[in-house]
Amino acid sequence: MTAASPMLQLKNISAGYGSFQALFDVSLEVRAGESVAVIGPNGAGKTTLLRVISKLIEARQGELVMEGRAYNGVAPHEVIGLGIAQVPEGRRLFPRLTVEDNLKMGAFLPSARARYAERLDMVYNLFPRMKERRLQAAGTMSGGEQQMCAIGRALMSGPKLLLLDEPSAGLAPVVVQSIFEVIRKMSAEGYTVLIVEQNIQQVLKVVDRAYLLETGKIRSSGPAAELLASDQIRKAYLGV
Repeated sequence: MTAASPMLQLKNISAGYGSFQALFDVSLEVRAGESVAVIGPNGAGKTTLLRVISKLIEARQGELVMEGRAYNGVAPHEVIGLGIAQVPEGRRLFPRLTVEDNLKMGAFLPSARARYAERLDMVYNLFPRMKERRLQAAGTMSGGEQQMCAIGRALMSGPKLLLLDEPSAGLAPVVVQSIFEVIRKMSAEGYTVLIVEQNIQQVLKVVDRAYLLETGKIRSSGPAAELLASDQIRKAYLGV
């Protein structure tokens, strides 16, 4: 991968479920160290896009490229080995396991096991509350704490690219603030993040760039500050 080439590239991706087509000719890229959002209304195809990237569904056409190499033929369970980790919508923790055991689950790759202690320290530095709660059953924590645990679990694999699917969904407004603060902090520390989010106003304040996805097509893209200031987005999504 040359310094100038993107870490992740989607080239003309179309995808769907059965006879329903959810994505039409979608192209986007994420560069190393960048935080990028895919924004848009409910039903726009945002979650489908992440599922295609993590190979949970197959693209019908187009090419998926990670660090200069196409990975359309890679099996879903091998995607984490490419350095792509996803934090699913709804968090999907193991509720009866402790916080620390949930984090341990994120380090199941042999390469991650070797650096387990170091990664655990890193996650506890990023989320001090997880360290305090490390022996607590994950299912007994608040929604915001569970979201932090889910992000921490994904980071335990040492991903090159972190995919976040609607991290603020179902959380109280005060908690949403803290989740976006974590995303801002991760960006500042050089993590590469692709985030799908309906909370457009908040997410555009913490990412570098964004793509607007509507009815399965990219309608516009650009620096986050530009999109936040655009009349089209302010009228359609921010009620301004």
